[in-house]
Amino acid sequence: MNPRTLKIAAASTLALSVTAAAAAAALHLMQADPPKGPVTPPAATPKDTNWTKSAVTKGLERPWAADWLPGDAGILVTARPGRLRLFVPNEKEGGTLRPEPIAGLPDIAAIGQGGLMDVALHPDFATNRLVYLTASTGTKQANRTTLFRGTLNESLTELTNVQELYRVSRDKSGGQHFGSIIEWLPDGSLLLSIGDGGNPPATLDGEFIRTFAQDPTLAFGKVLRMTDEGNPHPANPFASGAGDAPYVYTLGHRNIQGIALRPSFVPDAHNTNNTPEVWVTEHGAKGGDELNRLTPGGNYAWPLATYSTEYWGPAIADSATREGTVDPYVVWTPSLAPCGLAFYTGTAFPEWTGDLLAGGLASKQIRRVHFNSDGEIDGHTTLQFNERIRWIGMSPTGHLHILTDETDGGLYRIDPK
Repeated sequence: MNPRTLKIAAASTLALSVTAAAAAAALHLMQADPPKGPVTPPAATPKDTNWTKSAVTKGLERPWAADWLPGDAGILVTARPGRLRLFVPNEKEGGTLRPEPIAGLPDIAAIGQGGLMDVALHPDFATNRLVYLTASTGTKQANRTTLFRGTLNESLTELTNVQELYRVSRDKSGGQHFGSIIEWLPDGSLLLSIGDGGNPPATLDGEFIRTFAQDPTLAFGKVLRMTDEGNPHPANPFASGAGDAPYVYTLGHRNIQGIALRPSFVPDAHNTNNTPEVWVTEHGAKGGDELNRLTPGGNYAWPLATYSTEYWGPAIADSATREGTVDPYVVWTPSLAPCGLAFYTGTAFPEWTGDLLAGGLASKQIRRVHFNSDGEIDGHTTLQFNERIRWIGMSPTGHLHILTDETDGGLYRIDPK
């Protein structure tokens, strides 16, 4: 269905002149149960308790993502207000967070959920020193997700030769749903998630902006695949299309903020053509958060079918599944608010090997998704925290790390008790 034919729902025309009490009563009457579908949300999950977290560094204002420089040179950490920080390990004292941010970043718009977001080193960083970053740029009235890169100097103090590689072709307003996760594929191409642009009443061309997740000519609600120069990958499924279509890898997403590649030692009964196994977590609205496995050209149904409801009550779609689209592997209701995703590849927790770890913001959790020997999901457990989990990553030495989304956020390492 063309999203331009999906007219703005009558519920969005509630008169702004009604009193708060009357509006609350009207919304209460509109409450709806989540749609039922072939995927049943996991029941209450048992807790993992044999772990502890220790601070690598604190003093990070709303950290968003991290990546390790080769050797023991340090860890790059993005902070959403617009700072790229460097933590330098030190054997005696554990390490130091450099007080001065790395210089050379372009103008960044820290608007709502946006700001400086992901960071990822080029696979050949050791020879080209290229660092890739995502950010929201523009103004509150006209902004977009942007991918840029720069060369990190030898003293690790500045990005030089900074250039914009890609920006969403249409501006949006407000500060919601930027997506913004980078993931490198084995062939040296990169994936970039783009959010759907925001909740109603956010609109574009007279339609709810989220409906354009179904329009392959616009980047909203998509995963894009491009070369390391920021060009569309020639093998993309819509390579001959118009607008943003040549970039599109998958469509029909709400807001993906977790991407992880399946390690080769984790079995997958569904991988029949030996393509890279890309798993993602994406935010639903009220409930209905999803774990999906990406198939090139796949349509993941948002907002035509979803397990979530509007924040103010009514159903978003009349069904949780739709013919011709891809059903999720896991649905989380109540909401996990998934953010950060990694396969466990370390040795400290042998029983976790090959499991998928999905972070949660509002839930303050990590959900451990277990795979059996046939590559099927066969269970879930929960690591409960007191902080919002923004990012999850495995260090080059095989240790699990997290970033907490706080004004005084931190980078922590997770070890056995």
